[in-house]
Amino acid sequence: MGEEAPIAVAALVLQPPGAEEAPELLVPPPNFAMVGCGLYRSGFPDAANFCFLTTLRLRSVVCLCPEENMEFLRENGIELFQFGIDGRKEPFVDVPEDKICEALEAVLDVRNHPLLIHCKRGKHRTSCIVGCLRKLQHWCLASIFDEYHRFAAAKARVSDQRFMEQFDVACIKISSPPFLS
Repeated sequence: MGEEAPIAVAALVLQPPGAEEAPELLVPPPNFAMVGCGLYRSGFPDAANFCFLTTLRLRSVVCLCPEENMEFLRENGIELFQFGIDGRKEPFVDVPEDKICEALEAVLDVRNHPLLIHCKRGKHRTSCIVGCLRKLQHWCLASIFDEYHRFAAAKARVSDQRFMEQFDVACIKISSPPFLS
């Protein structure tokens, strides 16, 4: 009685009747996370991520980099908001604040949800937009910077943090949606 029986572990994949192919893997884009209800963030998705993204039933994508992936968006009826912000390593403060405000207004409009915000790696541009959103949600700067560091990690930039700290939420011209409360 002193010996314990080995534990058997098995994986079960359920498929609909008549399905012959193996189910597709659901692979999220790099740096994927939920920002809020119906609001997501990530790095630039590629074909390996499309099956996963379809499960989110996205209505819109806010793309913060010049590249775009129109075919997937068109095929899935997803509206693209393109804000081609260069991913330079120079200070983020050089980015025109009006582009940031426009992107945030698209994010805040619940008619665009479910919505994905992304840039190339999901680290700097996306984190700055999310950080500005957190300011609108009245988060303290320490919490905003903590979230920023979770995504930027060793690539964190003081200039990004300065941008978020100095961002003036008064540039947002639409009324605050309920999820900001």
